[in-house]
Amino acid sequence: MNTKLKRTPLYEIHKKLGAKIVDFAGWEMPVQYSTIMNEHRAVRSSAGIFDVSHMGEIEVRGRDALKALQLLTVNDVSRLKDNECQYSMMCNPDGWIVDDILIYRLSEEKFMLCVNASNTEKDYQWILKNLTAGWAVEAENISDTIGQISLQGKNAEAILQKVSDADLSLIKYYCFRRCNVDGVDAIVSRTGYTGEDGFEVYVKNEYAVKIWDRLMESGKEYGIKPVGLGARDTLRLEMKYPLYGNDISEKNTPLEAGLEWVVKFNKGDFIGKKSLQEQKKRGVRRKLIGFEMIERGIPRPHYAIFKGSRRIGDVTSGTMSPSLNKAIGIGYVQADMSNIGEEIEIDIRASYPKARIVKTPFYKVQVQVKV
Repeated sequence: MNTKLKRTPLYEIHKKLGAKIVDFAGWEMPVQYSTIMNEHRAVRSSAGIFDVSHMGEIEVRGRDALKALQLLTVNDVSRLKDNECQYSMMCNPDGWIVDDILIYRLSEEKFMLCVNASNTEKDYQWILKNLTAGWAVEAENISDTIGQISLQGKNAEAILQKVSDADLSLIKYYCFRRCNVDGVDAIVSRTGYTGEDGFEVYVKNEYAVKIWDRLMESGKEYGIKPVGLGARDTLRLEMKYPLYGNDISEKNTPLEAGLEWVVKFNKGDFIGKKSLQEQKKRGVRRKLIGFEMIERGIPRPHYAIFKGSRRIGDVTSGTMSPSLNKAIGIGYVQADMSNIGEEIEIDIRASYPKARIVKTPFYKVQVQVKV
């Protein structure tokens, strides 16, 4: 029996704009409006607007909310002040990644987690299961009430400032403000998934269309374009930002994925700590690397990676980079074959074009975000 796909509050706008709609994590989402190339380059050169209302939001509240999140996540939540956010992960006891998330500190006793769309219910149940009995804390999945719009690119601040009552120049990277956007209560955070400067705007579902329309109008002079999942993927891949389900999952650990910087071993106990400490001590067997194609061919997920006749790993994400005009990819390889400069081969339909492991991110952002 087919499960009915969900729609964001902006679905009718996407249809009106002629977007190609696809099934993504159980949602009917726009993959592109014009071309992936045009939408990608709009973000890199000026500004693009994304519907990311499919993402999940979970509130964790109560006197012991901080204590609970310290146990549930690998980063040190105690470092957060009000109006700051943090990239983190939840891991299971074996150190495998349950999800990668953003944590927003709304107040001393109230936090909001932004989680991946495909993991929302799984994450919510994981949190409920692991809340310690007797602690003064509760969790609530508020995803169905929240619309989220992402505005990315060097002109994002100028576009959003026209319709916001907050001085956006004062919002630093990975910080947020509760303010009005076109008269609507919103959370505006300086975050994104593109590497460019930009903002993510959270509003109640019923206001999402109004805010989208106002941002499109405000951005006309800057050539703003609506951007679908296709360009969202090429943009994040140029930065080597991991995509859950492709590059990280419950089959990988943060250490294997090159995300050890997120794991704070000295913060106290957290789920997965012991396993990750043991892995760190013995060393990882595989690493997530970035590579550029030397010879013709575009890498795709699940393509095998070889070193001569020896299979050493698999591609997890790959594309033709619109910014660099070359084919790039990321994937897991055996740790002893993960050095920068190492030449490898990718099995692309039984041909084996050469590639080279390179330092990432692949693309150097031209305008730095405010930190």
